[in-house]
This record gives sequence, structure tokens and C-alpha cells, in this order.
Amino acid sequence: MVFLILLVIVSLIGVVASLALPEWSDLLLIAGPCALAGICLLLFKWGRRARNARKAKREWVVLDGSNVMHWKDGTPQIETVREVLSYLSKRGYTLGVVFDANAGYLISGTYLHDSSFGKMLGLPEERVMVVPKGTPADPYILDVARDLGARVVSNDRFRDWSDDHPELREPGFLVRGGFRSGHLWLELEMNTTTTMQ
Repeated sequence: MVFLILLVIVSLIGVVASLALPEWSDLLLIAGPCALAGICLLLFKWGRRARNARKAKREWVVLDGSNVMHWKDGTPQIETVREVLSYLSKRGYTLGVVFDANAGYLISGTYLHDSSFGKMLGLPEERVMVVPKGTPADPYILDVARDLGARVVSNDRFRDWSDDHPELREPGFLVRGGFRSGHLWLELEMNTTTTMQ
């Protein structure tokens, strides 16, 4: 980076000298393209750094899909999960969803795989997990969240798993939410409820 900055400075001095001193006009043939290339490379590097910084700031959130789908009127609806995902995505979160094996039956009357839920939610298949039949989703949700350094969106308290997952006691790890008067609310910040209007 320092080399690029020096290249641009020296090249710009060469451009100014070639324009100011007619006997050095040939220098413009070398200094001009060098200055232009250096400026382009600097802009490219700064743009890449800014993009990487934005990506690094993106926080993962894992939704307890089987819990969230009941938030509106207590009726399981995939639209409810979509609405929560949309809300969080607009705020820059990277999202994943974990469902109990019976979630597909509750929504469509048949078993649904990761890919089916991914299509319904507009998420890549690798960000959706349907746990194996006869297995509770809770440990999967907590393990995925731990692996990703993510928070969990659910109204479940996961009390049966608190010994194996001390992060449950950390403020802000669990994000509660629901709907009030038809509007989504989430406790994204500690002691703060954000509402989608």
C-alpha cells in the first residue's frame, strides 16, 4: 500500500513537471499512465478493504424456525419466518434457520427437506437445517449458533440445555420476538425492543 501511494505521488510530480517544463514533455508518456494506474489500484484496494470490513461486521443470527413460525396467532406459518428473515436481513445480519423434523408437516402436511425450506424462504440450502426425525432441534440450534458465533432468535429459553451451553446466560444471546397489533418486534439490543412498522 505504501509503495502504491509513493508511486502515485512520484507519478503525479512527473506529470506536473512534464506539463510545466516543455523540455520534459516526454516524461508525460511514462508518468501519466503510471499515475492513472496507481490511482486505479489504490481505489480498488480501498474498495476491497471497505467491502471486507462490511462483511466482517455482519453478525450471524440463527432462527429457531419451529418456534418463530408460531409467532403470528399461534398458527404455524412459513410467511412469519420469511417476515422475520426479511427484517433481519435488511439490518445486515447473516441468517440461518433450524427446523424440527415435523415443521414441514405443520406447514404443508408433508415432510420437507432443507432444500424445500430454503426455496420457500429464499435462502441457500446450506443455511437451512431440518433436524433428523425423533431428534430435538434445540441442541442443533445451540451448536450451530456456537460454531458461527451467532445469536439465536426464539422465545424458547432452552433451559434443558443450559449446562452444556453457558452462552444462554449471556445477555443478548437469545433474541425474543413476536407480533403486536400485526407488527413484528424483536429484542435485538439488550432492554430495547425494535418494531417493524
